[in-house]
Amino acid sequence: MILFPTLLLAPFANCLSTGSSVAEDAAFIAARRGMVTEQLAIRGITNQRVLQVMSTVPRHELVPPEVRSLAYGDYPLPIGYGQTISQPYIVAFITQALNLRTNDVVLEIGTGSGYQTAVLAGLVKQVYSIEIVEPLARRAEADLQRLSITNAQVRVGDGYKGWPTAAPFDAIIVTCAPDHAPQPLVDQLKEGGCMIIPVGLATHQSLYLLRKEGGKVRQQEILPVRFVSMTGQAK
Repeated sequence: MILFPTLLLAPFANCLSTGSSVAEDAAFIAARRGMVTEQLAIRGITNQRVLQVMSTVPRHELVPPEVRSLAYGDYPLPIGYGQTISQPYIVAFITQALNLRTNDVVLEIGTGSGYQTAVLAGLVKQVYSIEIVEPLARRAEADLQRLSITNAQVRVGDGYKGWPTAAPFDAIIVTCAPDHAPQPLVDQLKEGGCMIIPVGLATHQSLYLLRKEGGKVRQQEILPVRFVSMTGQAK
């Protein structure tokens, strides 16, 4: 049985009525809860904190207006500039895989629309997010501020290089695919920390979970995926 606590609703309560009618808001709330029960819980997402935050973050507020009605569907969506937002299941899967704690500091590579950023912000102490496409970064930053999410910082930059001044990180999420795990990100991962990253070419990628132990990195291949390719220094 999936419970929907009210604990996480307050930070987003003011966003559920931005420019929408009561009927539309109710439809989005129902769609979001349906997403959790029909797409996530029955497919192995069991972490209750992840399910709670996914049932709360208003995904429709973090996609372009022209695809807002599709926000809770089981598929990726275009967000402009040749980029996409992952389907909700993938967002939940990679978030659950890191087993995040409330005091963690997380680095996200590829802010995109800011949806994954908002999910992380509901679970950890601080999120640092890097987006190489400046208009996407600015839009995501504005949307996160509009939703009163104060523990996420977005900047424009090359994610391959990470965010050295904020390191080390308890966890790193990479939402674009290089052909190898960037060494700067490995270096910025805290001892005992985990990084989840898609690696490979546009036609063949796998999601890897990396754990740093004793100064060395152990990696586990966990899922075939298809993400947009990492640009910048990774090219």
